[in-house]
Amino acid sequence: MARVELNKPAPDFSLPDFNGRNVSLSDFAGQKNVLIVFNRGFI
Repeated sequence: MARVELNKPAPDFSLPDFNGRNVSLSDFAGQKNVLIVFNRGFI
């Protein structure tokens, strides 16, 4: 697994959204903020 360094751009990656469509970090390039949430499941 690659390490992410502080104060460096995040590497591009893709994950499926809740509808199953792939979304890439690069889809949000040029926008001010990106929020990434990793759901670990429901309790």
